[in-house]
Amino acid sequence: MNRISSSDHDADGKIFYRTRSSLNLNNPRYSDGLYGAVQQDTVEKSRLSKFSGKHAAAAVAAFIVAALVVWWTVLAADNAIAGALNTQGAVTLSVFAVAVWFWIFTDIDDTYVALGAAVLLVVMGVLPEKILFDSLGDDTVWLLLGSFVVAAGITASGLATRAAAFIVSGAKTPRQLMHLSGAALVATAFAVPSTSGRAALAMPVFLALASVLRDRSKLVLALALLFPSVILLSAVGSYLGAGAHLITSQILAASGFPAFSFTNWMFYGMPLAVVASVICVELILMLFTTADDRKQALTISVSDLQNHTTIPIRGRFTPDQVKTCWLVGGVILLWCTEPAHGIHPAIIALAGGLMMSSTGLGVVDLGKALKSVPWSLLIFMAATLAMGSALVTSGAAAWAANSMLGSIRGSGMGAGLLFVVIIVAISTAAHLVIQSRSARSAVLIPIVVSLAPEVGVSAVAAAFASTAAAGFCHTMSSSAKPMALYAKVDDAPTYSGRDLLRLSMWLAPISVALVLAFAFFIWPLLGMPLFAK
Repeated sequence: MNRISSSDHDADGKIFYRTRSSLNLNNPRYSDGLYGAVQQDTVEKSRLSKFSGKHAAAAVAAFIVAALVVWWTVLAADNAIAGALNTQGAVTLSVFAVAVWFWIFTDIDDTYVALGAAVLLVVMGVLPEKILFDSLGDDTVWLLLGSFVVAAGITASGLATRAAAFIVSGAKTPRQLMHLSGAALVATAFAVPSTSGRAALAMPVFLALASVLRDRSKLVLALALLFPSVILLSAVGSYLGAGAHLITSQILAASGFPAFSFTNWMFYGMPLAVVASVICVELILMLFTTADDRKQALTISVSDLQNHTTIPIRGRFTPDQVKTCWLVGGVILLWCTEPAHGIHPAIIALAGGLMMSSTGLGVVDLGKALKSVPWSLLIFMAATLAMGSALVTSGAAAWAANSMLGSIRGSGMGAGLLFVVIIVAISTAAHLVIQSRSARSAVLIPIVVSLAPEVGVSAVAAAFASTAAAGFCHTMSSSAKPMALYAKVDDAPTYSGRDLLRLSMWLAPISVALVLAFAFFIWPLLGMPLFAK
């Protein structure tokens, strides 16, 4: 690339040069004969191809949505048809379909779309104002709020980074390093809400490992894949692992079924999280490292890692780290023993957050901690809870379930089995269409809960299986925020789109098989039967 004769200065006074790129090829000043014209033509064709493909798909999808809205309107208007969709159901489905289109094909913030859809349902008389306002004060929102304040203290103290560094420094082989890293990532599911928060918390450890292992690029690539992959797969182990878990629990409660607590979600989800994470680690080792790579010994010390991070990870624990360790341990212990003491998990989280930000016991200022809370996520979750409630109360979910999967009921004894297989497969593939994990649950769970009892399947078990399957979102870097975060790491070998596709070709069917195996065999043994008696 030829440099432009003029130069600019950045904030530090360093000189940098602008180079010709696809952004300025159409400027005649930067053309250099036939080569420049050919290059410009190639870029323009590539742009046109991407533009046409994306917008053509959006246009086709918009046409389908419009056709569905017309169909639902006609069905609602014809009351003579037995089991016809009522007016409120038609409105709810129409608003949902439009919201899903915006989630898929536009760059408008997911929270904006969800909140706009919820407000529209209120204006059109489908959703009572009280339900929307109550969803903003739902106990799950307060649970997440308190948990994020606790997580802010963990981050500020550097405790998580120190613990992870201590764990991985004991590795003597690449396989040990990968599995120890995976174990540390699984543990973070109990302390940090949301997968993106865990991904950000683990980034300093990955960067330190990448610097120490810079001469072993394949191993660094494997670690780059492992960190977000295990974070996403292990989220199912904790009730706070993803907002989708709380949405699933609330939709079950709104439909008259038992909701999940922190303890029983962990009881059913943690075994799956551990098994899936171990298999994922072995799969990454098999696909992205050679036998020679795996045989070479490792010597990673805490001192080596300390040289590549400013977070104190050696020597005596700092006072803040000691206080954080006791506070986090106490909060998790109280969550796990909820059946014994009966204190609501949201109250425990709020109390933990207050202690974490107190003057004497705390390690972080409450104002700073609250600034770190992803308010957009909390509002998004509240809005999708309201939308899910509208799907259930309007009868739209029951009608949609019968229309889409009602034919399964004619399958006889195999109806329940076929239903579970289809639901798990759809939930696994849904990330290709709807990137938000919470949005996928808001769309799928009301339908699953409505139809499951009609085919002899437990609504609670089916909803849990669907939510667990939705934890697979590894196909593209845009499929989940952790995948996007670790795909753009500077100064470290990281993965490409081809690497993700290669991993997904193996991991997707394994993930489906694992969830089905747990749904049919493991969870019933643990006390969550799949088929209703």
